[in-house]
Amino acid sequence: MSVMRFTPSIESKPIREIAYETLKHAIITGQIPAGVRIVETEYADILHISRTPLREALRKLERDGLVEYVLRRGVIVRAFTIADVEEIYTIRNALEMITLPTIISNATPEDIRSMREKLRQMDAYIARNDIDGVSPLARSFHDQLTAISGLNRILRVIQSQDEYIRRFSAMSIARETRRTTAHAEHYKLVDYVEQKDLESFTLLMQKHIERSKETCLIALEEAHYQQEQK
Repeated sequence: MSVMRFTPSIESKPIREIAYETLKHAIITGQIPAGVRIVETEYADILHISRTPLREALRKLERDGLVEYVLRRGVIVRAFTIADVEEIYTIRNALEMITLPTIISNATPEDIRSMREKLRQMDAYIARNDIDGVSPLARSFHDQLTAISGLNRILRVIQSQDEYIRRFSAMSIARETRRTTAHAEHYKLVDYVEQKDLESFTLLMQKHIERSKETCLIALEEAHYQQEQK
């Protein structure tokens, strides 16, 4: 548990909120694996807080579906289910689709140049099969593409799902069969933005997101199967 970081907020957020964000990040990124029991005394010590704000953070995590209270066991970290992935992708994808026309109208030559440079950086990581290097760049590319829309209210809602999507996208990128195809699609997406071709951009983005979800679901099913075999 030494990997967790409890960082005081310069914006003076309540301790329960900082505890919630710290634990949420640790659960979503797998630092606290599914099935782990969160013992209040232990985690209060780890986070250097009292048990009251910790309990409030755990109640909020339960509402998020990240932990559950199990009789005679206490608070347990939930595994992501197929339904979780389906719901999170559905929310994210619907919002991303709304941004596409504005991306097309707002994109500048500098945006195009910057995105292509990011894709060239990804080329090198993909060539040496460096998953840890590719994954953050792939997410950064999508974040940059969506941000071009300038639709700040929608972007804030999209960002609220970001940690989930980063975890899922890493699962998708880790599968070699999807990695090369997805990267080629990234180049085509930038081409369509440059050409102001909204129809082709929309069709490819729909396919791109759906394929990413399907690949993630396959990886998740395999992870559940492997867990059951232990």
